[in-house]
Amino acid sequence: MLENLFNLVKEFAGDAVVNNPDVPNEHNDAVTAEATKTVASGLQNLMAGGGLENVLSMFSGGNNQAGGGGLMKNPIVNMMIGHFAGKLMSKFGLGSNQASGVAGNLIPNVISNLINRTNDPNNSSFNINSIIGALSGGGQQAQAAGGGGGFDFQNILNSFTGGGNGGGGGLADIISKVTSGAQQQQQQQGGGGGGGLMDMIKGFMG
Repeated sequence: MLENLFNLVKEFAGDAVVNNPDVPNEHNDAVTAEATKTVASGLQNLMAGGGLENVLSMFSGGNNQAGGGGLMKNPIVNMMIGHFAGKLMSKFGLGSNQASGVAGNLIPNVISNLINRTNDPNNSSFNINSIIGALSGGGQQAQAAGGGGGFDFQNILNSFTGGGNGGGGGLADIISKVTSGAQQQQQQQGGGGGGGLMDMIKGFMG
């Protein structure tokens, strides 16, 4: 899933990063990797804080029909934009206005297309199960909980879009498992700092 996300960011990095005179060319790959990490760790942090429902709600497309512009009102996306802009300033020396411009262009476009492709039955590059599983170790958590081969987050997502209740008490149990799974993944990846996550992403640059 991370490699697909990196390639998606790369796809939309053209105008925002590669063709942007504010971003030195030697930093293009590193900036793309940083944007990938921002999106992945942002979703992971949300899940680790018990926010699985917020992630599923975002992917249900309720507030995203206007494309990238509509996402600017989403607090999760705004948090990612702010984090990424901060990294552009501290690691790559961009000024505040330039960093905000790059982040405000790239992150909503990536999130919008990630959501659209995840919800497209004809696109196999992304699905909600692989996204949540990759960031929370979902398969192992589900098996440990006696859930068989893993939770089917697509069904839960369908209940969001179809106005269902997501399984009531069952959903609370799933949120608990995903929360602890995401926390464990963060610890394995460097105490939540994402060092391990960034190492994995950098492996896709070759």
